[in-house]
Amino acid sequence: MASSIRPSISSSFRFASSHSSPRFCISHAPSLRVARSHLGIVSLQLQNFGLCALPLSRRNTTVQSSSKSGKLAQASTATDQEKLLDWVKKDNRRMLHVVYRVGDLDRTIKFYTECLGMKLLRKRDIPEERYTNAFLGYGPEDANFVIELTYNYGVDTYDIGTGFGHFGIAVEDVAKTVELIKVKGGKVTREPGPVKGGSTVIAFIEDPDGYKFELLERGPTHEPLCQVMLRVGDLDRSINFYEKAFGMELLRKRDNPEYKYTIAMLGYGPEDKNAVLELTYNYGVTEYEKGNAYAQIAIGTDDVYRTAEAVKLCGGKITREPGPLPGINTKITTCLDPDGWKTVFVDNIDFLKELE
Repeated sequence: MASSIRPSISSSFRFASSHSSPRFCISHAPSLRVARSHLGIVSLQLQNFGLCALPLSRRNTTVQSSSKSGKLAQASTATDQEKLLDWVKKDNRRMLHVVYRVGDLDRTIKFYTECLGMKLLRKRDIPEERYTNAFLGYGPEDANFVIELTYNYGVDTYDIGTGFGHFGIAVEDVAKTVELIKVKGGKVTREPGPVKGGSTVIAFIEDPDGYKFELLERGPTHEPLCQVMLRVGDLDRSINFYEKAFGMELLRKRDNPEYKYTIAMLGYGPEDKNAVLELTYNYGVTEYEKGNAYAQIAIGTDDVYRTAEAVKLCGGKITREPGPLPGINTKITTCLDPDGWKTVFVDNIDFLKELE
Protein backbone atom coordinates (compact mmCIF):
# COMPACT_ATOMS: atom_id res chain seq x y z
CA MET A 1 0.00 0.00 0.00
CA ALA A 2 1.36 3.45 -0.94
CA SER A 3 2.28 5.80 1.88
CA SER A 4 -0.19 8.56 2.70
CA ILE A 5 2.74 10.98 3.21
CA ARG A 6 4.09 12.15 -0.15
CA PRO A 7 6.87 14.82 -0.20
CA SER A 8 6.40 17.32 -3.05
CA ILE A 9 9.63 16.41 -4.80
CA SER A 10 8.31 16.97 -8.32
CA SER A 11 6.79 20.35 -7.55
CA SER A 12 10.06 21.56 -6.00
CA PHE A 13 11.98 20.60 -9.12
CA ARG A 14 9.46 22.38 -11.31
CA PHE A 15 9.94 25.62 -9.29
CA ALA A 16 13.71 25.26 -9.40
CA SER A 17 13.76 24.97 -13.17
CA SER A 18 11.46 27.94 -13.75
CA HIS A 19 14.35 30.43 -13.97
CA SER A 20 14.12 30.03 -17.76
CA SER A 21 10.82 31.87 -17.68
CA PRO A 22 11.01 35.64 -18.41
CA ARG A 23 9.16 36.31 -15.18
CA PHE A 24 12.14 35.04 -13.14
CA CYS A 25 15.10 36.10 -15.38
CA ILE A 26 16.36 39.10 -13.32
CA SER A 27 19.95 37.85 -13.64
CA HIS A 28 21.69 34.53 -14.09
CA ALA A 29 23.39 34.51 -10.71
CA PRO A 30 20.28 35.05 -8.56
CA SER A 31 18.44 32.42 -10.60
CA LEU A 32 21.24 29.95 -9.96
CA ARG A 33 21.14 30.76 -6.25
CA VAL A 34 17.36 30.28 -6.23
CA ALA A 35 17.72 26.93 -8.01
CA ARG A 36 20.43 25.80 -5.61
CA SER A 37 18.34 27.01 -2.70
CA HIS A 38 15.35 24.94 -3.75
CA LEU A 39 17.51 21.92 -4.50
CA GLY A 40 18.74 22.23 -0.95
CA ILE A 41 15.16 22.24 0.30
CA VAL A 42 14.44 19.11 -1.75
CA SER A 43 17.53 17.43 -0.33
CA LEU A 44 16.45 18.34 3.17
CA GLN A 45 12.92 17.04 2.52
CA LEU A 46 14.29 13.74 1.21
CA GLN A 47 16.55 13.36 4.24
CA ASN A 48 13.60 14.03 6.56
CA PHE A 49 11.80 11.06 4.99
CA GLY A 50 14.86 8.80 5.25
CA LEU A 51 15.66 9.14 1.54
CA CYS A 52 18.75 10.27 -0.30
CA ALA A 53 18.73 12.90 -3.00
CA LEU A 54 20.82 11.77 -5.96
CA PRO A 55 22.52 14.03 -8.50
CA LEU A 56 20.59 14.27 -11.76
CA SER A 57 23.23 12.26 -13.64
CA ARG A 58 23.03 9.46 -11.07
CA ARG A 59 19.24 9.57 -11.18
CA ASN A 60 19.24 9.10 -14.97
CA THR A 61 21.67 6.20 -14.66
CA THR A 62 19.44 4.58 -12.04
CA VAL A 63 16.35 4.89 -14.27
CA GLN A 64 18.21 3.39 -17.22
CA SER A 65 19.54 0.58 -15.03
CA SER A 66 16.05 -0.18 -13.69
CA SER A 67 14.63 -0.26 -17.21
CA LYS A 68 17.36 -2.62 -18.36
CA SER A 69 16.84 -4.86 -15.32
CA GLY A 70 13.10 -4.98 -16.03
CA LYS A 71 13.69 -6.06 -19.63
CA LEU A 72 16.15 -8.74 -18.51
CA ALA A 73 13.63 -10.01 -15.94
CA GLN A 74 10.91 -10.19 -18.61
CA ALA A 75 13.22 -12.05 -20.97
CA SER A 76 14.18 -14.46 -18.19
CA THR A 77 10.52 -15.07 -17.34
CA ALA A 78 9.67 -15.73 -21.00
CA THR A 79 12.55 -18.20 -21.25
CA ASP A 80 11.42 -20.01 -18.09
CA GLN A 81 7.88 -20.28 -19.48
CA GLU A 82 9.16 -21.71 -22.76
CA LYS A 83 11.24 -24.27 -20.85
CA LEU A 84 8.21 -25.26 -18.76
CA LEU A 85 6.00 -25.81 -21.81
CA ASP A 86 8.80 -27.72 -23.51
CA TRP A 87 9.08 -29.94 -20.42
CA VAL A 88 5.33 -30.66 -20.61
CA LYS A 89 5.80 -32.09 -24.11
CA LYS A 90 8.64 -34.34 -22.90
CA ASP A 91 7.00 -35.43 -19.64
CA ASN A 92 6.20 -39.13 -19.31
CA ARG A 93 2.41 -38.93 -19.54
CA ARG A 94 -0.31 -41.50 -20.03
CA MET A 95 -4.06 -41.60 -19.47
CA LEU A 96 -4.43 -43.85 -16.39
CA HIS A 97 -8.15 -44.14 -15.70
CA VAL A 98 -11.50 -42.40 -15.97
CA VAL A 99 -13.57 -41.88 -12.82
CA TYR A 100 -17.36 -41.75 -12.51
CA ARG A 101 -20.10 -42.51 -10.00
CA VAL A 102 -22.64 -45.35 -10.03
CA GLY A 103 -25.66 -46.19 -7.91
CA ASP A 104 -25.14 -49.95 -7.52
CA LEU A 105 -21.54 -51.10 -7.67
CA ASP A 106 -22.18 -54.86 -7.85
CA ARG A 107 -24.76 -54.41 -10.63
CA THR A 108 -22.35 -52.34 -12.70
CA ILE A 109 -19.45 -54.73 -12.16
CA LYS A 110 -21.63 -57.61 -13.34
CA PHE A 111 -22.68 -55.72 -16.50
CA TYR A 112 -19.12 -54.70 -17.41
CA THR A 113 -17.64 -58.16 -16.86
CA GLU A 114 -20.43 -60.20 -18.46
CA CYS A 115 -21.52 -57.89 -21.30
CA LEU A 116 -18.39 -55.89 -22.11
CA GLY A 117 -15.75 -58.50 -21.28
CA MET A 118 -13.88 -56.41 -18.69
CA LYS A 119 -12.05 -57.80 -15.68
CA LEU A 120 -12.41 -56.63 -12.10
CA LEU A 121 -8.84 -55.55 -11.34
CA ARG A 122 -9.23 -54.45 -7.73
CA LYS A 123 -11.72 -53.11 -5.24
CA ARG A 124 -11.23 -50.94 -2.17
CA ASP A 125 -13.62 -49.79 0.52
CA ILE A 126 -13.05 -46.54 2.43
CA PRO A 127 -15.63 -46.71 5.26
CA GLU A 128 -14.36 -43.58 7.04
CA GLU A 129 -15.10 -41.60 3.85
CA ARG A 130 -18.23 -43.67 3.09
CA TYR A 131 -17.37 -44.78 -0.43
CA THR A 132 -16.11 -47.82 -2.37
CA ASN A 133 -14.00 -47.95 -5.56
CA ALA A 134 -13.82 -50.69 -8.17
CA PHE A 135 -11.26 -50.73 -10.99
CA LEU A 136 -12.17 -52.55 -14.20
CA GLY A 137 -10.53 -52.87 -17.59
CA TYR A 138 -8.97 -55.10 -20.22
CA GLY A 139 -5.45 -55.26 -18.80
CA PRO A 140 -3.31 -54.34 -15.78
CA GLU A 141 -3.46 -50.74 -14.56
CA ASP A 142 0.27 -50.16 -14.95
CA ALA A 143 -0.06 -50.52 -18.72
CA ASN A 144 -3.72 -49.98 -19.64
CA PHE A 145 -6.38 -47.29 -19.44
CA VAL A 146 -9.07 -48.49 -17.01
CA ILE A 147 -12.34 -47.45 -15.37
CA GLU A 148 -12.57 -46.40 -11.73
CA LEU A 149 -16.14 -46.72 -10.46
CA THR A 150 -17.15 -44.87 -7.30
CA TYR A 151 -20.06 -45.86 -5.10
CA ASN A 152 -21.00 -43.36 -2.40
CA TYR A 153 -22.84 -44.96 0.50
CA GLY A 154 -26.60 -44.46 0.19
CA VAL A 155 -26.55 -42.64 -3.18
CA ASP A 156 -28.27 -44.66 -5.91
CA THR A 157 -28.89 -42.10 -8.69
CA TYR A 158 -26.88 -39.35 -10.40
CA ASP A 159 -27.42 -36.74 -13.09
CA ILE A 160 -25.19 -37.43 -16.09
CA GLY A 161 -25.94 -34.01 -17.63
CA THR A 162 -25.58 -32.98 -21.27
CA GLY A 163 -21.83 -32.39 -21.45
CA PHE A 164 -20.59 -35.94 -21.04
CA GLY A 165 -20.75 -37.92 -24.26
CA HIS A 166 -19.65 -41.55 -24.11
CA PHE A 167 -16.85 -44.04 -23.60
CA GLY A 168 -15.43 -45.90 -26.58
CA ILE A 169 -14.67 -49.63 -26.69
CA ALA A 170 -12.94 -51.32 -29.62
CA VAL A 171 -14.32 -54.78 -30.46
CA GLU A 172 -13.59 -57.15 -33.31
CA ASP A 173 -17.27 -57.83 -34.11
CA VAL A 174 -19.80 -55.12 -33.19
CA ALA A 175 -22.88 -57.11 -34.25
CA LYS A 176 -21.88 -60.14 -32.18
CA THR A 177 -21.15 -57.95 -29.13
CA VAL A 178 -24.54 -56.24 -29.46
CA GLU A 179 -26.35 -59.59 -29.58
CA LEU A 180 -24.60 -60.69 -26.39
CA ILE A 181 -25.56 -57.46 -24.66
CA LYS A 182 -29.20 -57.93 -25.67
CA VAL A 183 -29.21 -61.46 -24.30
CA LYS A 184 -27.87 -60.15 -20.98
CA GLY A 185 -30.60 -57.55 -20.81
CA GLY A 186 -28.52 -54.58 -21.88
CA LYS A 187 -29.96 -51.53 -23.65
CA VAL A 188 -28.95 -50.89 -27.27
CA THR A 189 -29.58 -47.30 -28.37
CA ARG A 190 -28.08 -47.57 -31.86
CA GLU A 191 -27.97 -50.76 -33.89
CA PRO A 192 -24.71 -51.76 -35.62
CA GLY A 193 -23.94 -49.86 -38.83
CA PRO A 194 -21.50 -47.44 -40.48
CA VAL A 195 -20.77 -44.20 -38.67
CA LYS A 196 -22.37 -41.08 -40.18
CA GLY A 197 -20.10 -39.79 -42.91
CA GLY A 198 -17.71 -42.77 -42.64
CA SER A 199 -17.32 -46.53 -43.01
CA THR A 200 -16.39 -47.70 -39.49
CA VAL A 201 -19.07 -49.98 -38.06
CA ILE A 202 -20.31 -48.76 -34.68
CA ALA A 203 -23.16 -49.25 -32.22
CA PHE A 204 -24.24 -47.52 -29.02
CA ILE A 205 -25.36 -49.11 -25.77
CA GLU A 206 -26.17 -47.89 -22.26
CA ASP A 207 -25.05 -49.36 -18.95
CA PRO A 208 -27.45 -49.69 -15.96
CA ASP A 209 -26.72 -46.09 -14.85
CA GLY A 210 -27.31 -44.57 -18.28
CA TYR A 211 -23.68 -44.07 -19.33
CA LYS A 212 -23.31 -44.48 -23.09
CA PHE A 213 -20.69 -46.70 -24.70
CA GLU A 214 -19.75 -46.56 -28.37
CA LEU A 215 -18.67 -49.92 -29.76
CA LEU A 216 -16.16 -49.48 -32.60
CA GLU A 217 -15.27 -52.36 -34.91
CA ARG A 218 -11.48 -52.73 -35.02
CA GLY A 219 -8.90 -55.45 -35.14
CA PRO A 220 -7.10 -56.74 -32.02
CA THR A 221 -5.73 -53.90 -29.90
CA HIS A 222 -3.72 -53.46 -26.73
CA GLU A 223 -6.15 -50.77 -25.55
CA PRO A 224 -9.81 -51.78 -26.08
CA LEU A 225 -11.06 -49.02 -23.74
CA CYS A 226 -10.06 -46.40 -26.27
CA GLN A 227 -12.04 -43.16 -25.91
CA VAL A 228 -13.63 -40.66 -23.56
CA MET A 229 -15.88 -38.18 -25.35
CA LEU A 230 -16.69 -34.78 -23.83
CA ARG A 231 -18.53 -31.83 -25.34
CA VAL A 232 -16.93 -28.37 -25.36
CA GLY A 233 -18.08 -24.85 -26.20
CA ASP A 234 -15.02 -23.66 -28.13
CA LEU A 235 -13.07 -26.40 -29.89
CA ASP A 236 -10.03 -24.36 -30.91
CA ARG A 237 -9.66 -23.00 -27.37
CA SER A 238 -9.82 -26.52 -25.95
CA ILE A 239 -7.34 -27.93 -28.46
CA ASN A 240 -4.87 -25.16 -27.64
CA PHE A 241 -5.25 -25.80 -23.91
CA TYR A 242 -4.81 -29.58 -24.09
CA GLU A 243 -1.82 -29.28 -26.40
CA LYS A 244 0.03 -26.71 -24.28
CA ALA A 245 -1.07 -27.41 -20.70
CA PHE A 246 -1.45 -31.20 -20.97
CA GLY A 247 1.13 -31.93 -23.67
CA MET A 248 -1.37 -33.86 -25.78
CA GLU A 249 -1.08 -34.21 -29.53
CA LEU A 250 -3.90 -33.34 -31.91
CA LEU A 251 -4.26 -36.67 -33.70
CA ARG A 252 -7.03 -35.65 -36.09
CA LYS A 253 -9.89 -33.23 -36.54
CA ARG A 254 -13.04 -33.81 -38.56
CA ASP A 255 -15.83 -31.39 -39.41
CA ASN A 256 -19.31 -32.70 -40.23
CA PRO A 257 -21.28 -29.70 -41.55
CA GLU A 258 -24.18 -31.92 -42.61
CA TYR A 259 -24.76 -32.87 -38.97
CA LYS A 260 -23.45 -29.58 -37.56
CA TYR A 261 -20.64 -30.81 -35.36
CA THR A 262 -16.83 -31.02 -35.32
CA ILE A 263 -14.68 -33.51 -33.41
CA ALA A 264 -11.02 -33.49 -32.39
CA MET A 265 -9.04 -36.48 -31.17
CA LEU A 266 -6.19 -35.76 -28.74
CA GLY A 267 -3.88 -38.05 -26.82
CA TYR A 268 -0.38 -39.28 -26.10
CA GLY A 269 -0.04 -41.64 -29.01
CA PRO A 270 -1.85 -43.17 -32.02
CA GLU A 271 -5.55 -44.02 -31.59
CA ASP A 272 -5.07 -47.71 -32.37
CA LYS A 273 -2.58 -48.11 -29.53
CA ASN A 274 -3.64 -45.58 -26.89
CA ALA A 275 -6.74 -44.24 -25.18
CA VAL A 276 -7.65 -40.80 -26.49
CA LEU A 277 -9.81 -37.83 -25.58
CA GLU A 278 -12.52 -37.04 -28.10
CA LEU A 279 -13.77 -33.45 -27.92
CA THR A 280 -17.01 -32.60 -29.69
CA TYR A 281 -18.23 -29.15 -30.67
CA ASN A 282 -21.87 -28.83 -31.71
CA TYR A 283 -22.47 -25.78 -33.88
CA GLY A 284 -23.69 -22.82 -31.83
CA VAL A 285 -23.65 -24.59 -28.44
CA THR A 286 -21.24 -22.99 -25.97
CA GLU A 287 -22.38 -24.39 -22.61
CA TYR A 288 -23.47 -27.75 -21.22
CA GLU A 289 -24.85 -29.14 -17.97
CA LYS A 290 -22.23 -31.36 -16.37
CA GLY A 291 -24.40 -33.05 -13.78
CA ASN A 292 -22.79 -34.89 -10.86
CA ALA A 293 -22.13 -38.36 -12.29
CA TYR A 294 -19.01 -38.08 -14.43
CA ALA A 295 -15.95 -37.09 -12.37
CA GLN A 296 -12.57 -36.89 -14.11
CA ILE A 297 -9.72 -38.41 -16.08
CA ALA A 298 -6.46 -39.30 -14.33
CA ILE A 299 -3.15 -38.72 -16.13
CA GLY A 300 0.31 -39.83 -15.01
CA THR A 301 3.18 -37.33 -14.75
CA ASP A 302 6.75 -37.28 -13.48
CA ASP A 303 6.22 -34.02 -11.57
CA VAL A 304 2.85 -32.81 -10.27
CA TYR A 305 4.37 -29.50 -9.11
CA ARG A 306 5.66 -28.46 -12.53
CA THR A 307 2.44 -29.77 -14.06
CA ALA A 308 0.41 -27.39 -11.89
CA GLU A 309 2.66 -24.48 -12.92
CA ALA A 310 2.07 -25.26 -16.60
CA VAL A 311 -1.69 -25.52 -16.15
CA LYS A 312 -1.76 -22.11 -14.43
CA LEU A 313 0.43 -20.62 -17.17
CA CYS A 314 -2.03 -21.81 -19.82
CA GLY A 315 -5.07 -20.39 -18.05
CA GLY A 316 -6.31 -23.54 -16.34
CA LYS A 317 -7.69 -23.50 -12.82
CA ILE A 318 -5.98 -25.54 -10.10
CA THR A 319 -8.61 -26.95 -7.74
CA ARG A 320 -6.15 -28.88 -5.58
CA GLU A 321 -2.60 -27.66 -5.15
CA PRO A 322 0.08 -30.31 -5.80
CA GLY A 323 1.05 -32.50 -2.87
CA PRO A 324 0.58 -35.93 -1.25
CA LEU A 325 -2.84 -37.36 -0.46
CA PRO A 326 -3.43 -37.93 3.28
CA GLY A 327 -3.02 -41.54 4.26
CA ILE A 328 -1.50 -42.95 1.04
CA ASN A 329 1.04 -40.17 0.23
CA THR A 330 0.41 -40.35 -3.50
CA LYS A 331 1.21 -36.92 -4.92
CA ILE A 332 -1.52 -35.41 -7.09
CA THR A 333 -2.86 -32.11 -8.38
CA THR A 334 -6.29 -31.44 -9.86
CA CYS A 335 -7.39 -28.82 -12.37
CA LEU A 336 -10.22 -27.64 -14.60
CA ASP A 337 -10.03 -27.00 -18.34
CA PRO A 338 -11.68 -23.93 -19.94
CA ASP A 339 -15.05 -25.75 -20.00
CA GLY A 340 -14.80 -26.89 -16.38
CA TRP A 341 -13.89 -30.54 -17.09
CA LYS A 342 -11.79 -31.92 -14.26
CA THR A 343 -8.47 -33.77 -14.57
CA VAL A 344 -6.24 -35.21 -11.85
CA PHE A 345 -2.50 -35.61 -12.46
CA VAL A 346 -0.87 -38.42 -10.50
CA ASP A 347 2.82 -38.91 -9.77
CA ASN A 348 4.01 -41.88 -11.84
CA ILE A 349 6.22 -43.45 -9.19
CA ASP A 350 3.62 -43.03 -6.44
CA PHE A 351 0.96 -44.56 -8.69
CA LEU A 352 3.02 -47.70 -9.25
CA LYS A 353 3.66 -47.98 -5.50
CA GLU A 354 -0.09 -47.74 -4.92
CA LEU A 355 -0.59 -50.78 -7.17
CA GLU A 356 1.91 -52.94 -5.27
